[in-house]
Amino acid sequence: MKFAILTFCSSLLGVLTLGEQFSNPVLWEDLADNDVFRVDDVYYYTASTMHYSPGAPILQSYDLVNWEYIGHAVPNLPWGNKYNLQGGNAYVKGIFASTMRYRASNKQFYWIGCIEYSRTYVYTSTSVTNTWTPRSEINTCYYDCGLLIDDDDTMYVAYGNTQISVAQLSVDGLSQVKTQVVYNTPSSIGTLEGSRMYKIKGVYYIFSTKPANGQYVLQSSSGPFGPYTIKELLLNIGSPIPSGGVPHQGSLVETQNGTWYYMAFVDSYPGGRMPVLAPITWGSDGFPVITLVSGAWGSSYNYPLAPRVLESHTGTDLFQGTSLGPQWEWNHNPDTTKFTVNNGLILSAATVTSDLYSARNTLTHRIIGPTSSGTIILDYSKMKDGDRAGFVLLRDTSAWIGLVNNGGTFRVSMWSGLTMSSTWATASTGAEVKGVTISGGKVWLRIYADIHVGTGKQGTFYYSTDGSAFTALGSLTLNSAWNFFLGYRYGIFNFATKTLGGSVAVISFTMDSPGSTTTESTITQS
Repeated sequence: MKFAILTFCSSLLGVLTLGEQFSNPVLWEDLADNDVFRVDDVYYYTASTMHYSPGAPILQSYDLVNWEYIGHAVPNLPWGNKYNLQGGNAYVKGIFASTMRYRASNKQFYWIGCIEYSRTYVYTSTSVTNTWTPRSEINTCYYDCGLLIDDDDTMYVAYGNTQISVAQLSVDGLSQVKTQVVYNTPSSIGTLEGSRMYKIKGVYYIFSTKPANGQYVLQSSSGPFGPYTIKELLLNIGSPIPSGGVPHQGSLVETQNGTWYYMAFVDSYPGGRMPVLAPITWGSDGFPVITLVSGAWGSSYNYPLAPRVLESHTGTDLFQGTSLGPQWEWNHNPDTTKFTVNNGLILSAATVTSDLYSARNTLTHRIIGPTSSGTIILDYSKMKDGDRAGFVLLRDTSAWIGLVNNGGTFRVSMWSGLTMSSTWATASTGAEVKGVTISGGKVWLRIYADIHVGTGKQGTFYYSTDGSAFTALGSLTLNSAWNFFLGYRYGIFNFATKTLGGSVAVISFTMDSPGSTTTESTITQS
């Protein structure tokens, strides 16, 4: 990351000791459908991103609790013009429940994922932080898949919904040798999906979820193709996040010390799906057992390993260097000719539209919960007539605060009522709630987001012309329905309503938690 750290986390390195407890969620950020695995003493985590680009973020950790963003497995979304917001959109499509592993025999990382229920794509890289390369397409959809590299180096993928299959891949891992149904879920259980595959002490396991309240384990001592027996791991247990859903899906991972942990996620809308961690033991029957606290997933446990604090997820990004940090993702693929990073970020208007959902080059950042604020400093002096640029709380119900150029008169404006239909088409482009004329060429825009679980949570929109006194222009009641899957994000945008050619300079982005609510003396109501 390129954050200038504003916390004292690094000073804790010499203080934290083994036996100290961590709190769930380990990250209060929207990182669903995790696949977590270890290479030597480093843990890697990838997650769903759907229509955001680049896709399949990669995080690393040394203790399973403290994580930092280091890259993406899918550099862009090359599956048609809709992923470029041209001739349509790809909202709630793209990357979900994919899988990633390291293969020691050829020193390659593999990412595998099915796109739009059609076919499966394989990407590889010699390093998680290097550029990943698309290597092959497989004409079978490995839906909600999990990759296993067996002791003899054979690669298998478990996948499917209710009918669980296992595919064997070719020697190079780029094509399918065969696939076979290994388990048909009985009606007494219902749907199973989200599979991960493991081999532990000679026994094969498929780790599958009953969305969104249960987790089951398939076990075979006869080989990867079964037969499998099944056992419930959890069903309707209590959540470590107040008012959150049941922990489910996710990954099993063994530490270098031989202990096991389960990284699940909890439906926690409006923020999204948050990762939670719990210890695992093994029963005499060879099935895993979660370490519960009073019958529920614990809100805290002892650290799995000696804690190692990494770069903070809060702080200020000055967009130094010539590339964005790995914590950033675009809403759909960007027009790369319409932005530059060169010790600062320039966003040129890339689309002529009145619809923010259709505008290219909205740059997004996950929100830290349960509360946080994001603040951008914007130089708007080069906007053209009709341009709109600013800061948005982005989801299927959205609102923004930004600058509108009306014939050379600049208005800081808060817009709300941006909504999508159930098919993710734009239902409304919204309308102004409140605005005021300003001048000077530079403005501070701030959003304070309360993403505690439940209905009625608010995002509040502020502006300042001096970076000290902030004025609230309005608020948005956040949509807490799950159907969009991804939670709210901060987004920075610039689009034209008349002609292209205008631009804005994003001087900095700052995120802090629990959030800069500031004091009454510095907040006024317009």
